[in-house]
Amino acid sequence: MQETLIRNAHTILTMDDLGRELTQYDIRLKGGVIAEIGQSLQSSGEVVEAAGCVVTPGLVNTHHHLYQTLTRAVPGGQDALLFGWLKTLYPIWARFGPEEMFTSAQVGLAELMLSGCTMSSDHLYLYPNGARLEDTIFAAHELGIRFHPTRGAMSIGESDGGLPPDSLVENEAAILEDCIRVIDGFHDPRDGAMVRVGVAPCSPFSVSRELMRDAALMARDKGVMMHTHLAENDEDIAYSLAQFGCRPGQYAEDLGWTGEDVWHAHCVKLDGQEIDLFSKTRTGVAHCPCSNCRLGSGIAPVRAMRDAGVKVGLGVDGSASNDAGNMILEARQSMLLQRVASGADAMSAREALRIATRGGAEVLGRHDCGQIAVGKRADLALWDIAGIESAGSWDPAALLLAGPVWVKHLMVEGRQVVRDGHVTGIDLEKAIVKQNQLAQALSEQL
Repeated sequence: MQETLIRNAHTILTMDDLGRELTQYDIRLKGGVIAEIGQSLQSSGEVVEAAGCVVTPGLVNTHHHLYQTLTRAVPGGQDALLFGWLKTLYPIWARFGPEEMFTSAQVGLAELMLSGCTMSSDHLYLYPNGARLEDTIFAAHELGIRFHPTRGAMSIGESDGGLPPDSLVENEAAILEDCIRVIDGFHDPRDGAMVRVGVAPCSPFSVSRELMRDAALMARDKGVMMHTHLAENDEDIAYSLAQFGCRPGQYAEDLGWTGEDVWHAHCVKLDGQEIDLFSKTRTGVAHCPCSNCRLGSGIAPVRAMRDAGVKVGLGVDGSASNDAGNMILEARQSMLLQRVASGADAMSAREALRIATRGGAEVLGRHDCGQIAVGKRADLALWDIAGIESAGSWDPAALLLAGPVWVKHLMVEGRQVVRDGHVTGIDLEKAIVKQNQLAQALSEQL
């Protein structure tokens, strides 16, 4: 059974129930879990020196569209609001196929890992030219990251009053059938699972009421989680009021889309009643601050959500609306935006980091992850605080105020997937070259 000793960490931010911060401690990993935390520990396995490092639980990304890593900074969408941005990018995405999905997932997941992420969800809601959900699952397996892909879908195209082009929508019966196929083929409900599959109709403006309701019934029958976009911006609210006669929170509740097994992306425009609804039902939120800024959607009421007891995690969202996939910077942005909205004392660096780690694990239903405690999964990020970013810092644990933005070492299930700042599972330089070639080919087709 594989064993590793993380030795002599400068500081360990446990994110455990007591919020302990440990100095000059060791962590022994065995069989994919944290076996022991203490000082002067012994191990017969590999030793990873952690002197000069802050150790945190691995960061958890609760919302992404990995395929969008191929369409960063597209000129026509750089300054557009959400709906106009989508209209610009849909025709490009319609040219994707399995190779584009696989390569963009490789590069996007590697970027996340280098920023300290050990577990990521993904919301893949379009499947052109033979693309399948497993194109992303295979990429995650190569990298060794814990993965929560969701089988998304769009079923209402332009000809039926929807936003996406008809070429990107699917038959609703076929959508549900494929959801069952990927759940049966890849979902692992056990503790320590490396892959869990969710069900994720794209949004209220791209699928029917019937699909939302049927997807919820099917997901609960299969025992998997549910995910969609909700209340992202003012356009989203106006659409819900005009089309459904109610706000997004009411729409979600009416169709079975609230509960412990549900998390919604963005939720920038939730009002007080909706926040109370999410708190009461234990519905989760994936907060995506950089994307919300990039698209001008607004500042999500995270402080109010947290105070009400809503589960909140962080998401980088797709790289076409963020242009980056750096989880530690996403956590910093979350902290800063709450301060802009509510004052400098609205969110501490430690609270924002807790949202990025344990908060995200709770949103994804992963109570086996997200904290450094005996018996939890061995998913750890080691941050070198000997560099220029931390020079002069009086509080090395305040990583989001003064600390590195790239991880030194990363452990997933006790295996070292980033070593000395380099991804170990793939030839990343080769993947980047391939990504650039694919992006160039897509741009030449416009």
